[in-house]
Amino acid sequence: MDIQVHSVHFDADRKLLDFIDKKIGKLEQYFGHIINGEVFLRLGNPSEPENKVAEIKLSIPGKELFAKKQCKSFEEATDLACEALRKQVTKHKEKK
Repeated sequence: MDIQVHSVHFDADRKLLDFIDKKIGKLEQYFGHIINGEVFLRLGNPSEPENKVAEIKLSIPGKELFAKKQCKSFEEATDLACEALRKQVTKHKEKK
């Protein structure tokens, strides 16, 4: 699976990119036909403590799945978005 990470208006460090690759890679154990993944990392309103936004879009045959979460850290936001996508992937797999 090909994973592209876009950090908007900042540079993500290697540790964060590796964390994202690992988390999204785990989704393949639930559904092996994931074509690619796209991750957008954004900084929200700086006056709010929870200003880190992670948006993840997964392409699977015939459908695109999407999750967006906002938290205090990019790791937490990515973790919650991956959990939401895991539920979507599992539901899609059960329908097939």
